Amino acid sequence: MSVRLGVIGAGSAAAAASYALRDASPALEVTVFEKSRGVCGRAAARRRTRHGRRYVYEYGANYLSDDDPRVNALLTGPLADGRVEVQGPIWTFDAAGTVTEGRDADKRRWTYADGITRLAKHLFARAGATVVRDTRIATVQRRTDASAGPRWHMTDAEGEKHGPFDRLLVTPPAPQTAALLQDTGVPSVDRLGAAADAVDYRTVWTAVLGYDHAIERPYYALVNTDKAHPVGWIGREEKKPGHVPAGASVLVVQASPDWSTRRYERPPAENVAALARHAADLLDDDRLADPDWTDWQGWRYALPEAGVDAERRPAAAQHGVHVAGDWVAGAARLHAAVRSGLDAGERLATMLPTGGADA
Repeated sequence: MSVRLGVIGAGSAAAAASYALRDASPALEVTVFEKSRGVCGRAAARRRTRHGRRYVYEYGANYLSDDDPRVNALLTGPLADGRVEVQGPIWTFDAAGTVTEGRDADKRRWTYADGITRLAKHLFARAGATVVRDTRIATVQRRTDASAGPRWHMTDAEGEKHGPFDRLLVTPPAPQTAALLQDTGVPSVDRLGAAADAVDYRTVWTAVLGYDHAIERPYYALVNTDKAHPVGWIGREEKKPGHVPAGASVLVVQASPDWSTRRYERPPAENVAALARHAADLLDDDRLADPDWTDWQGWRYALPEAGVDAERRPAAAQHGVHVAGDWVAGAARLHAAVRSGLDAGERLATMLPTGGADA
């Protein structure tokens, strides 16, 4: 008898969980529903061709750091194809824009030559999961089927029904998970939704600034340390092998959460121009205020401030609902999301018929 798992969201946590479940049971069927056309969530990359030359830039999560041994083993083993190491250290700056040398100079930082979304693509390819794109799940409910007992059903934003599923793994940002896990028909699951709703998030507005000339600096990125500058981060995509053609530069400028929240609904061109001016001041180069091309992205739910109340998760899992993501791990880092997914997949495996307790 098959066991059907429905996964909401195709970010790094969902991909890692699917990968961890790849050998859990020959009867397991995993279906992943993703609202967009791509995978890997906020670990996102875009591509562009300009004057016949190819650019790749990461406008969400900037890289995957080597802070977790389990994730490191994946990146240096089965997921190594196409992996590249970010070149150069991270320096710091303060509210006055004073740049200071050095932070984590010896730490490894990884991405992929064709973009960090390759991480999820690798994981899903090895998992054998079915990924259904352009499908935003709107509601989740537990209903009793006459032949199979209580099972989970989903409805998407277009009104189409999906399911039934024996178990669910919910991985969108906590506010979106909270909206799904309410009025489900199972009190313990609704309480998990309420706990997710209590997770606060920082908003980040990102400008991507492209230049047809090289920018020479001794660092890969600058990070604001006192949280008192309009800019929180500036990364140089040309320090990632395969991303930027020789002689060109791409800056990814992430505004501070306060600036991003205040200006989130302002015209994008206005925000891009303001952040380009800040970048020019921080790098002490007036040419940078006038980029040759630009892009942008607003992340309303960018960085969780803390993790979800862990005490709410076991009771919901007993009714077939699991969660994963950086907001579950309580750390706004890509490696934490991947590790959360691996852990969730392994816990799910123990609840499948071949792993011990009956589903």
